[in-house]
Amino acid sequence: MSGGDSFMVGKYEFQSRLIVGTGKYATLDVMAAALDASGADCVTVAVRRVDLKAKESILTRIDRKRFKILPNTAGCYNADDALRYARLGREAGLSDLVKLEVLADEKTLLPDVEETLKAARVLVKEGFVVMAYTSDDPVTALKLQDAGCASVMPLGSLIGSGLGILNPHNLQIILHRLSVPVIVDAGVGTASDVAVAMELGAAGVLCTTGIAHAKDPVKMAAAMKHGVIGGRLAFLAGRIPKKLFEGSPSSPASGMLG
Repeated sequence: MSGGDSFMVGKYEFQSRLIVGTGKYATLDVMAAALDASGADCVTVAVRRVDLKAKESILTRIDRKRFKILPNTAGCYNADDALRYARLGREAGLSDLVKLEVLADEKTLLPDVEETLKAARVLVKEGFVVMAYTSDDPVTALKLQDAGCASVMPLGSLIGSGLGILNPHNLQIILHRLSVPVIVDAGVGTASDVAVAMELGAAGVLCTTGIAHAKDPVKMAAAMKHGVIGGRLAFLAGRIPKKLFEGSPSSPASGMLG
């Protein structure tokens, strides 16, 4: 969605509520086509996995006039490494916007919340606009907001799992308690997963593996775009209450010809 439904992360305005990753695609051509189909206006780039000086790379295939670059610290397992790559991305001219990701375990890729908080506090003091990947724990989410993060990004499920939103109740608590944008990050595998996140009231969704590893990444990118739009519209519209059965006619009984 755009044209009146944008949102702010710190000083940055996002026209699309879908953020797309740039890693894991079979080729750069597929990546570029998927980004185009997604309708996104912000894409993530893993600083430690990109040759910033290469003549042909992920960065050379991204239209900087169309897409905001969101450098991320993917692949970092402690606060010091995350700080190093966040600073490198800013010094290379990518952005002072950063997706902070500090992992605790190579098997699950779950976040190390202590190291994430440690890095977040330093980056905020250094003037970064921090978007922090974290668990779906409401207490940690509040701590990251209190640390000055411009956005908190709880996982839907494990990175790359495609399991969707496993704990909607925790996400609802986070959405109720936080005032900064909450962007669901990790675990979405298809458009219906994205729609669920948006129907809960998330400001947006970040998706990489669900698009890049789909049988047809370009079609999936378009599906994710429409999942975001549909879910957002449903949230704004307000769903009817859930009931075991109707118990009354679905059409008005009075005023009918008979």
